[in-house]
Amino acid sequence: MIPLHFRSALRPLARCRHPLICPATSIAPHPRPALSSLFSTLASQNTIADFRSDTLTTPTDEMFVIMQQASRGDDVYEEDDAVRALELHVAKLAGHEAGLFCASGTMTNQLAFRASLLTPPASILCDSRSHVYRYEAGGLASHSNATVYPVQALATGGHHLTVQDLEREFIVDDGDVHMAPTRLISLENTLSGTVMPLQEIQAIRRFAKEKGVRLHLDGARIWNATVAQGCELANFTSEFDSASLCVSKGIGAPIGSVLVGDKGLIKKARHFRKMFGGGWRQAGGLASAAHWCIDNVWPTMKDTHALAKRLAEGLEREGGGVRVYIPVETNMVFLDLAGSGIRLSELSRRLEGEKGIRIGSKDAPENQTQVRLVLHWQISEQAVEDFVEVVKDLASKATAGAGEPRQGRSVKPVYSSR
Repeated sequence: MIPLHFRSALRPLARCRHPLICPATSIAPHPRPALSSLFSTLASQNTIADFRSDTLTTPTDEMFVIMQQASRGDDVYEEDDAVRALELHVAKLAGHEAGLFCASGTMTNQLAFRASLLTPPASILCDSRSHVYRYEAGGLASHSNATVYPVQALATGGHHLTVQDLEREFIVDDGDVHMAPTRLISLENTLSGTVMPLQEIQAIRRFAKEKGVRLHLDGARIWNATVAQGCELANFTSEFDSASLCVSKGIGAPIGSVLVGDKGLIKKARHFRKMFGGGWRQAGGLASAAHWCIDNVWPTMKDTHALAKRLAEGLEREGGGVRVYIPVETNMVFLDLAGSGIRLSELSRRLEGEKGIRIGSKDAPENQTQVRLVLHWQISEQAVEDFVEVVKDLASKATAGAGEPRQGRSVKPVYSSR
């Protein structure tokens, strides 16, 4: 059975009307090929649903056809039509002047920082859970010589940062030679699957302008935020001086991220990209696949979010003490098994062995009870039903056999890892 998300998203290729993606000189677009190749690939891996991350989607036959038809110019020389088309398209959607297509969200974040922080000493403020602080290999210190001051979201009980939180850690450039003044504020949206409200972003934008500092967005999943809020991408991204927009997560492209900003920033970032070793040559095929995914996969996110809520409700209903401990606002479900008697390692092994569902954590230590589940356009309704069924069975066996519920804890911060 073809999942609902595939049926709604995979339109015939004959509808492709991007002249730079499907130029007239290429093979003529043809009706949608069957999905047998995709499901054969998944079957050969004994996996029908991967909940570990939305980076783990599988490229479809449609994407490979689009890639085959793409332009084949040199991106370092800025001569590839498909790359240029993607950069202009995303920049326009985001309300910015220009874009730069790169290999990863980490690269576009780090290029934004490097191109913005040209005069040390400097520090940045960001959420203490953010990817740029925890999961980018110390890139801010290495590439930009910047100090990072992580900020706790105290004013909202951990949901999102506010001006009040940022004021607490802000370092004024008052001539004190002992300090690294705040030069940039970095926000992440979504963070742990939750949406930072537009009104709060606008308040932080005003604060940044008053203080004369730049504002950057790690928008790895900003696409999900726009769908959850029912607004245009530019409503969020135009509030920032720079924004990193990943296309290989919920958007489902094989690889890539686009940095947007004004022309001056992008010109400087392009130079640093080359210095970092990130200049790529014939990248048109990758750009074309990303362009297609924005047009075809992005509209399916509403269904994905609904499926995430359905999963969360089913697990809490049938899990005998299973708890969802972060609000489900987009495509992530954060699960705590501590009150259920279910062992995370056993759950992981049974899901994969019986249903072909992967959540990682097969070797989780005894005291790890929390796990992050990430849904995407290739997660089916059947996979969600199968997941709940396995949890229900394990919960019932734990209740029948048992002693006191375990007081577990997460052994690492699962909430922000990509």
